[in-house]
Amino acid sequence: MSSLPLKRKCVFLDRDGVLNEDRPDYVYQLDHFKIMAGVPLALQQLKDAGFLLLVVTNQAGISKGIYTQQDMEKCHRYLQEQCGGLIDHFYFSPYHPTISESLGRKPGSLLFEKGIARYNIDPTTSWMIGDRERDLIPARLLGTRTIQIGAIEEKSEQADYSAANLITAAQIIFTH
Repeated sequence: MSSLPLKRKCVFLDRDGVLNEDRPDYVYQLDHFKIMAGVPLALQQLKDAGFLLLVVTNQAGISKGIYTQQDMEKCHRYLQEQCGGLIDHFYFSPYHPTISESLGRKPGSLLFEKGIARYNIDPTTSWMIGDRERDLIPARLLGTRTIQIGAIEEKSEQADYSAANLITAAQIIFTH
């Protein structure tokens, strides 16, 4: 008789505004890709606590022709190098709603669902950390707890908690 594998816990992470500084004109060049203070330490603490780390990010600049998927992947490789390869997977949506619709683009939940299926994740023991409401909506629909991070311009009703940065968000996760 075989037993089902245990479900895993995960921290889903938005990229721009959570892991690196956001810019109004997109972040796709390495000289503009600034990792936020404390990110490597927070990711290490979450990994040490047994969490999978999955990035879920909208990258509409690809469909707009502003940058390429290869430009984005260079930034992701750099982030991995600077953070010790702690991120388990990057999920991204290259679409922009004015060009083409996609269930993968947040606030759609498809990218979350792919991660849940691939890594056998229990959404109810997992967390989503994002800086905008569209990051948090799909997580809440899936039963995942949410933390809104950063200098919050738009306070989200989807946020279970608020934090100034990823280090503070990690501490909220550890105490709940």
